[in-house]
Amino acid sequence: MFLKRISLLNYKNFSEVTFEIDAKINCFVGKNGIGKTNILDAIYHLANGKSYFNPLAVQNIKHHEEFFVIDGEFEKKNRTEQILCSLKKGQKKILKRNGKIYEKFSDHIGFIPLVIISPADRDLIIEGSETRRKFIDSVISQLDNSYLQQLIQYQKIISQRNALLKYFALNHVFETDTLSIYNEQLNQLGKAIFEKRKSFLADFIPIFNQYHQDITNSAETVQLVYQSDLFENDTFSLLEQNLAKDRALQYTSVGVHKDDLSFEIDNFPIKKFGSQGQQKSFLIALKLAQFDFVKKQSGEKPILLFDDIFDKLDEFRVSKIIEMVNNDEFGQLFISDTHPERTENIVKTTHQTYKIFNL
Repeated sequence: MFLKRISLLNYKNFSEVTFEIDAKINCFVGKNGIGKTNILDAIYHLANGKSYFNPLAVQNIKHHEEFFVIDGEFEKKNRTEQILCSLKKGQKKILKRNGKIYEKFSDHIGFIPLVIISPADRDLIIEGSETRRKFIDSVISQLDNSYLQQLIQYQKIISQRNALLKYFALNHVFETDTLSIYNEQLNQLGKAIFEKRKSFLADFIPIFNQYHQDITNSAETVQLVYQSDLFENDTFSLLEQNLAKDRALQYTSVGVHKDDLSFEIDNFPIKKFGSQGQQKSFLIALKLAQFDFVKKQSGEKPILLFDDIFDKLDEFRVSKIIEMVNNDEFGQLFISDTHPERTENIVKTTHQTYKIFNL
């Protein structure tokens, strides 16, 4: 997978700009606020149909403009693939591949394998379980579209069940039969989602542990622990057992939509007991494991985006990452950094082609 060109029109702080790309390592350097991260986000946008940093699509339109367009040209398995994403205020976002509009964005997920490593990843540690579930789901969905469709269907039924619980409370009524239909559907989908998450983590965790040992020189012991109600019981039984609670809360309180992934260091939560350096190492190992897993499963080297991470890493960790680049473990690499000289000195030590874009 290789990005050859990307054009931005009215995207975030850019009016109109095109970058021609012919190197393996591509560095966007310049002062803070100049738009380095926005370029990486535009690449992410083409791969996933959405921004990594701002889920409100309309806010990615440049101030005082009515629309944005991101247009990219990729090389995939010796074929040229043009991906275009556009949005006009008041209209639906459009995603095209080679001029053909996707009816469902979910059909595009996984076509351009990509991993981003960013300071924003700290949300995985400090935010709630939804952020970590999204991480698991995004990795599996890149490789398994049926899983993505199951997730979409599960969320749709959860929304319908929650609406029914609110209706019961508002109208002082209760219909067991209607609720049972939703419970049965959630039971089937919940089991499938749980089994796929469990299987994924069984493969993923050893890869994560190996990367973490490499990055930290085996200095500490960390754990990823999958937490799910379904280890104890099936979804149907859980829903039956928690019916009174759900009726009182007016939403569905148990199921795979409440799963979590516990991040631990020496069996304690890394959020409370890990230093900043330990948290950074944990997150980088997590994302490199994602890269490795997607590469092995898809047979393609994902595009890797490094957003401002040299500023957050010590020399040892940087040298470890460069070692991996030299071993040709990575495919195309995009880096943003505030220090042009530092960036060039780092990438010069590789045996790969590189290009510096001064913004």
